[in-house]
Amino acid sequence: MSAYAADPQLTSLLASVEARYNRAKTLEVVFQEQYTRQGEPHRAEGGRLQLRKPGRMRWDYTQPAGKLFVCDGKYLYLYTPADNRAQRMKLKETDDMRAPLAFLLGKLHFDREFRNLQADRAGTDWRIKAEPKTDDLPYKAVEFVVAQDGRIAEVKVTSYDQAVLDFHFAQEKMDPPLAGDLFAFRLPPGAKLTEGDQ
Repeated sequence: MSAYAADPQLTSLLASVEARYNRAKTLEVVFQEQYTRQGEPHRAEGGRLQLRKPGRMRWDYTQPAGKLFVCDGKYLYLYTPADNRAQRMKLKETDDMRAPLAFLLGKLHFDREFRNLQADRAGTDWRIKAEPKTDDLPYKAVEFVVAQDGRIAEVKVTSYDQAVLDFHFAQEKMDPPLAGDLFAFRLPPGAKLTEGDQ
C-alpha cells in the first residue's frame, strides 16, 4: 500500500509530478543554487542544467564562470577552473548532493524513493517534504516546491551533517533536443584529473 494513500490530494499531486517528469526524455532549466553549512561561508552559484534519460546531467555554471559538473550515467566529473582540476567519481559512490536530482529524469516514483511524505500549501504552490527510503544515501531529507502545473520549482536537500543545498529552477523546457556528447566529459587543456575526493 502507498505511504500516502490516506491523503487523496497528496496522491493526486504526486501522480501529476511523476507523470510530467516520467514522460520527458530530456529537460533543461536555469538554476540558482544556495549552499550553507555551519562554520563555512555561504555559497551562491547558478547556471544551466540539462538532463537526459537515463541519468545523465550537465551543470554549466555561469557563476562561477567555467565550473562544470557532468554525469555520463556511470561517472560524475566536477571541473573547477580556479585550480584547473577535474575530479572523477563513480556515481554509485558519490556523496555529492546534486546526484539526487538525476531522479527527475529516471523513473520518478515518490513512494519508491521516499518515506514520510507530507505536503503543505505554500501560496499557490505545494511544499512536499520527504525522507529517503534508505539510510545509505548522503542526505536525510528532501523538500520539493511544486507549482500548480506540476513543475518542480525548488528542491532543497539536507545532509546528515546539516549542510543544505537549495536549488531554484526557472525557464523549464521539456524535451529540448540535447546531443548525447553534451554528457561526455572532456578534460580542458592542461587540467589535472584526479579520482574520487583526492
